[in-house]
Amino acid sequence: MDFEYSEQELELKNRVRRFAREKLLPIADRVDSVDDYSPEVIRLMADEGLFRYVAPKEYGGAGISSVSACIIREELSQVCTQADLSFIMSLFAGHAITEFGTEEQKGKYLPALASGEKVGTAAITEPGAGSDISAIETTATLEGDHYVLNGTKNFCSMGAAAEVCVIIATVDPSLEAKGLSAFITDCKNPQPGLKTEVMRLISPHPVYRIEFSNYRLPRENILGHEGQGFEVVLSILGRARPTVAAAAIGMALSAYEQSLDYVQKRVAFKRPIVRFQAIQLKLADMMTNIEAARWLTLRAAWTRDREDSEESMKQASMAKLFATEAAQRVIDEAVQIHGGYGLIRGSRVEYLYRTIRALRIYEGTSEIQRLTITRALVRTTDRSV
Repeated sequence: MDFEYSEQELELKNRVRRFAREKLLPIADRVDSVDDYSPEVIRLMADEGLFRYVAPKEYGGAGISSVSACIIREELSQVCTQADLSFIMSLFAGHAITEFGTEEQKGKYLPALASGEKVGTAAITEPGAGSDISAIETTATLEGDHYVLNGTKNFCSMGAAAEVCVIIATVDPSLEAKGLSAFITDCKNPQPGLKTEVMRLISPHPVYRIEFSNYRLPRENILGHEGQGFEVVLSILGRARPTVAAAAIGMALSAYEQSLDYVQKRVAFKRPIVRFQAIQLKLADMMTNIEAARWLTLRAAWTRDREDSEESMKQASMAKLFATEAAQRVIDEAVQIHGGYGLIRGSRVEYLYRTIRALRIYEGTSEIQRLTITRALVRTTDRSV
């Protein structure tokens, strides 16, 4: 297996890096300091053509590739969290519609996602259903030509911006996972029975609660068929998890670069602190963690682009587990290196310290990743391992 970037991938990496530093860096502190989504960031990314990577070529996109998505997320997350989230949430919707949508749905939604005209997302988590997807309680009851939705979704990133939101609900709670189904709806434009509300987290993040109260959705908005919702979720997670690892790597790199710059300028005992062995050991460990995480991530993305299997899911879980945990360690060391200055609210490493924490939870906690890995390794019919 060759994990080296192709010429096209290197060109993409350099282009996104330039874009992030020239267009996003001047506004990043401002847009990343608020909880609501940024139309300005979405417009800049649309103008740059980055949303083309959330849809197939035949629908105006550049093609969906886990490697390309990882490249984009690593570069964006080094500079601007808002941009990173805007991209990946649209990829969620674009991937789900590409894999499970009808030709009519693909023609209706994918070109709009690829152009950035519409933003996508997925709403899965509920107050009582996180890792246990089968516990989803949001109901979708068929009444004539409409499904009537009732329930609450939590932690929906970019929810209030999304005109293409993939909702997971149950058509029959007694069937548990087998009753789950996926639907496409518009959460941006106010409609009777649908309400969005910002959820305030430890770090600013455009994440929302979505409430459905007798919300009527046309029957043709079902994605796939009834009972296929669990499959849709697994497919989204299989595609998403390597990219979460890539986002973590980007944040860790940002912390490392901040630290490297700081230790060469900070003087203690009449010499730059980079000359102290204790600092040198920290820098070595930080970059080793970053490099190890990147290779696990590239392998997982490379495999996912070639197969959707238990093996690709295992590798995705390994990458997400190691990269997010490693990034937490790297950023913690960055704060330690900065000392008291690393605790000042508004400093880059302080922001990263708060922001990285969510990545060990969303798209499956570190504990869930370990269970997924173990089950794939054991390969038995006994799923109680």
